[in-house]
This record gives sequence, C-alpha cells and structure tokens, in this order.
Amino acid sequence: MMDSLLASASRSEDEDSSAGNKRSLPQGSGLVPKRRSSSRFIKRKKFDDELVESSLAKSTSRARGPSGGEPGRYSGSEPSSSEKKKQVCKAITTPAPPSPAPSPSIAKRIKKSKQPLQVTKDLGRWKPADDLLLINTVLQTNDLHAVHLGVKFSCRFTLNEIQERWYALLYDPVISKLACQAIRQLHPEVIAAIQSRVLFSKAEEQLLSTVSSASQPTLDTFQDLLNKHPEVFYMSRTAKSLQVHWQLMKQYYLLEDQTVQPLPKGDQVLNFSDAEDMLDDSKLRETRDEVLEHELTVADRRQKREIRQLEQELNRWQVLVDSITGMSSPDFDTQTLAVLRGRMVRYLMRSREITLGRATKDNQIDVDLSLEGPAWKISRKQGVIKLKNNGDFFIANEGRRAIYIDGRPVLPGSKWKLSHNSVVEISGLRFVFLINQDLISLIKAEAAKVIQP
Repeated sequence: MMDSLLASASRSEDEDSSAGNKRSLPQGSGLVPKRRSSSRFIKRKKFDDELVESSLAKSTSRARGPSGGEPGRYSGSEPSSSEKKKQVCKAITTPAPPSPAPSPSIAKRIKKSKQPLQVTKDLGRWKPADDLLLINTVLQTNDLHAVHLGVKFSCRFTLNEIQERWYALLYDPVISKLACQAIRQLHPEVIAAIQSRVLFSKAEEQLLSTVSSASQPTLDTFQDLLNKHPEVFYMSRTAKSLQVHWQLMKQYYLLEDQTVQPLPKGDQVLNFSDAEDMLDDSKLRETRDEVLEHELTVADRRQKREIRQLEQELNRWQVLVDSITGMSSPDFDTQTLAVLRGRMVRYLMRSREITLGRATKDNQIDVDLSLEGPAWKISRKQGVIKLKNNGDFFIANEGRRAIYIDGRPVLPGSKWKLSHNSVVEISGLRFVFLINQDLISLIKAEAAKVIQP
C-alpha cells in the first residue's frame, strides 16, 4: 500500500514539473501544449463489453510496441477527436522555428489530413464517358470547334466549357488523375460504344471521297482502304462504319466527283409565293375514283339498312331493364306480361319467350343477369321463360347449375311452372317473378275464343 502511495506521489511531482516546463516554453515555439490529466486508476467493476475492449486494446498496444510518444502523455489520457483537430490546426497555423522538429504523431496526423480526395468524388457535369469521348475526338480531329458542333455529350456544353475541360485534363494533375481513374472503371462495351462515336477527321473524309459516287462499293472496298491506310483511320473504324459515312457524304454531295448546282442568277429569285401563283388549280384536281365511290355508296346503303331495322324493332323489344329507385313506380303497363324483379334492377317481359343468362361479346341474350350482381357462375344461356296459350309461365333450365324456384331445385334440362310472387334464385342472385294478371286474363279469353268453334 505504501509503495502505491509513493508511486502516485512521484507521478504527481513529475506532472507538476512537466506542467512548469510547458509554462516556461515560449509562445512562438510551435509545440503543441500537453493537456494535464491524471493517470490514477479508479477501480470499478467492468461490464462484459468493456472487458473485451480492454483486452483488445492491450493486445494492440503490445503488438505496436513503444510509440516514442511525447513526454507527459499517457495511454489513459488520450485526447478526443475534436481536441486532436484543434491541436493539428494550431500546429499548422503557428510558424515553427527551424530547430525543433514536430513529434512523429503530429507529423502523421498532418500527413493524413493532406491525403488526396477520393476517386468517387463527384466530377460535376462531366461524366467519365464524356471525358473519354472528348479525348478521343480531339486527338482524332485536333479541332475543339468541330467537337463542339459534331459531338453529342451527356449534357449540352458550350465551346468555352469544352475548352476549359480540355485544358483541365491537360494541365490540372488532380482533375486529370480523377478522370483517368474513372475512365478505367468503365465497362469495355461502353468504351467500344464511345469509340464508335468519334468524329471523322479531314484526312479520313478525304480518303473516303476518292470512292466514286457512280460506283456501288462493297464492304471489301472499304476494308481495302482500312488496310492501305491504317495510320489515317481511327483504330475502332470498321468497313461498315466507313460505308455508312460514305453514303452520308454522298447524300450531301461531299464526294470529289459530285458538284452542287448553283442558284439561278437573275434580278429576281423565285420565292414560294411566286411559285404558288404559277400553279394551275385545274391541274391539281383529283381524278374521279370509281372504285372509291362504289365502296362509299355500298357503305352508305348498309348503314341505312341497319337504321331501318332498328326502327322496326323498337316496338318488338322483348325485355326492358329499369333501375329500381326509392320511388314506387307501377310494375306493369299495357305491354308487360310479367316482371322479374331483383334487388338492383327489374326485367320487363314483353314477349312470350325470353332467355336468361350472362351476356358476352359473342352471345347476346334478352335478360343479362350480370346487371343485378356477380354473374361469373351463371351460364351464358342459363334458362328460358315461356308463356303458353293457357296463361301459364314455365322456366326451363339450360345451364350447368341448378335454378331454385321457391327453394326447390330445377336441375339442368328440367322445367318448372312459375306462379305469381315466385322466388327465382340463380347462383346467389334472387328475383321475384310478378305476373300481370289483367293482361294474362285477356290472353286467356282470346285463346278461349279461338278454341271455340
């Protein structure tokens, strides 16, 4: 116990002496002042994670060995990151005399702060593909103005921006290094696509213009040009690319054997309005097309026939569908034989026979049950309701599922008589069948008159 007290007392004396030495140092020496702190070890219980961290710290300190640190600095009193930054900034800004050299730890921190920027730094509007295209095109044409007019970059750059970028790639080592590192990361297919977009130089177009415009050159002709002049053509040129560019030059009369006709010389140059006045309107009239007129006549006749048929069928509609509202409207009129009343709509039966089911594009029926609710289980032709001469209504099931009449199932292929207020259920959809008794009694009376001799 006495030994530990003596050791702590000696440490405090050493710290006091070192603090006095720090105060006696001149202000312009440039050395970083040491932070006074106590190295007394406070015993307390450690958690599991602290035990692991302390063991790792001890192992790393043994592996590194003595760091030759500054006097008065202990491992237990390591300054924080903010204090380190302040010390480094103070050491850089304060002019240091030539005699004392900075400690190794300070020099290491200064060296880390002066490291170059990351390669992944944003290069601005200029992408690696733009830089590669700019370099290859300028090396091929040696003309920045032609590059500005003929090259399509990822952004619309002005001539001044292209010049500044080219000079930066030439003379700025930081930008040049970043651009080269980014270009090396491009995919080979991207590089090949960029190289195929390089402009043609004047020497290349001069060789292509030697091919006659009257001839029909093949790919072998342009391949011979590539083999004869490999030093003129760009390395990524192919026979196909030369042929496409030659055809473009031929289209704009840029070949050697092609000449452009000059404009007519005279006092007055013919403009658009004068040329329009010279046109003869009688010559511009279209000739009579008998085939077209016959087709238009046939189409007009067909449409009139369809309209006439619809007008004739207005009085013979078999079923009318009315939406049910809160207002109580009469269910029958002088033409309605019966009503199939649902929750949403009601179907008016105005003929002696109607078909029930689900309407589709290819199948048109009288009563579309999908207007009432979900009808995906209902057949396209589910059933038929008929009125016989004696005034009785019968329903025939012609679908795949059963129809329930007042709770009794009517199987496919079977028939059942419908009475007034009968409940018809088809695949979960319920209807009430209502009969116009007055009209049915009249029909029965007429039928009895016909039967009597």
